[in-house]
Amino acid sequence: MAYSPYDWNESIRHRSEYIENILREGSPVVGISCREGVLLLTLRRQQRKIFDIYDTLIFAGIGKQSDIESVRISAIDVAHQEGFTRSPDDVSAQRIVGFAISPALKKAFGDPFGGPFVLRGLFAELGRAPDDDLFYTLNYDGEFTPYSRYGVVAGTQAAEDRMLKYLQPGESGDFPDLDTALDRALLAWAAGRRISAFRSPEEETELGGEAAEDEQVRRFLAQDRGDLVVEAALLDRHTTRERKFRFLREEETRPRLEALADGKGTDGKGKKK
Repeated sequence: MAYSPYDWNESIRHRSEYIENILREGSPVVGISCREGVLLLTLRRQQRKIFDIYDTLIFAGIGKQSDIESVRISAIDVAHQEGFTRSPDDVSAQRIVGFAISPALKKAFGDPFGGPFVLRGLFAELGRAPDDDLFYTLNYDGEFTPYSRYGVVAGTQAAEDRMLKYLQPGESGDFPDLDTALDRALLAWAAGRRISAFRSPEEETELGGEAAEDEQVRRFLAQDRGDLVVEAALLDRHTTRERKFRFLREEETRPRLEALADGKGTDGKGKKK
C-alpha cells in the first residue's frame, strides 16, 4: 500500500494529539537561577523526576517515566563521553541537547512506524555566576529552546505561559536568594498545575485580576495539591565538593510551602508578603 505525504501529515497530527493528552496530566517542572546556584523543583507522588547529569548539568522532565529514563541515560552517556574525549569544560547543555538528544527525538517523532518519545524535558547548566546559567527546554518532536534566568515545562503552552509570570525578576533585577527562588518556583508550579487541569480555555474561570489569581494559586497550593510532595534539587554554586548536585531536605522546603499556603512568603516578584 502506498504511503502518501497526506498519510504522513495525518500520522504526525495524531501523534501530537496523543502525546499532548498524556502530557497534560504531568506535574510541571520549574527551573530558576539564584545566588546559591540553579534550582529545579516539581511535586511528585512516587517516581523521582529530577536527576543530575554531570558536574554542572541537571535534568528533569514530564511524560512517560520510561522515556524520561531513556533521555536521562543518553544524556549521561554523552556527557561522560564528551568529558573523557575532550574535557569537562566541553560538556555543555547545548551540545547534549542540540547535537545528541534532539535529533534522536526528532527522528522518532517523524517515523510513522515507530513509537515517539512522550516527554518534555528541562536541562539546566550551572555557570560561574548567575548570569552564566542556562536552561534548555526540549520537546517530544526534538525542538528545543534556550533560556536564561529560568525555564519551565508543563502539560500545555497556556500553563507554561502562566508559570513564567511568577519567575520574572523583581524590580531590582537582581537574582533571588534560595528562599525567594523556592517561593517563586512553588507559585509557578501551582499556577501551571492549576491551568493544566482545564481541558479547554472555556473551562477556566474568570480570574478577576492579578490579586485574585494569586489568591487562587496559593489556595491551590495549600488545598488542591493532594498527596504530591515537593522534590527540589540544587546545583550548588559555592560548594567545595566535586559533586555540586544535592536534593533539598524537607526541613528546607516545608517552611516555604507552609508560608505560601498561609499567604506569607513572597508574591512571586521577590516582595515579602
